[in-house]
Amino acid sequence: MAEVLRAHKFKIVSTEIVADEVARIQQAILRGAAKARLVVTTGGTGIAARDVTPEATRPLCEKLIEGIAERMRSESAKKTAFAALSRGVCGIRSKTLIVNLPGSPSGAVDSLQAVIDQLLHAMDLLAGNTEHTSSAPSRD
Repeated sequence: MAEVLRAHKFKIVSTEIVADEVARIQQAILRGAAKARLVVTTGGTGIAARDVTPEATRPLCEKLIEGIAERMRSESAKKTAFAALSRGVCGIRSKTLIVNLPGSPSGAVDSLQAVIDQLLHAMDLLAGNTEHTSSAPSRD
């Protein structure tokens, strides 16, 4: 994931590993949102009892962006039928975009690659660049 983000000119300001507990995940997301315009989580998006990342993320978001999560699942479904079990969400908190990716390394990379252009455009919009053009999203 870091490689994909760096290839698209993202600077990684921090990484953390936290326990599969709603409060700890929320604290980590809030720390990330205080430092960055994009917070990416991995893991905890399945249906097992310990998979609580979406439950931790939803209450922190002012708006959910269902289309990004739908696109990740749709693209992942081309490679595995298990994509239908992913419950990851995407939303915004102030000017920060929060994205839940699956825990599988290949699933996380595939999901990120499927939506990277949409993430860039969403971040442009959150930064106040709301002029509509027919060109591709800015990568600056």
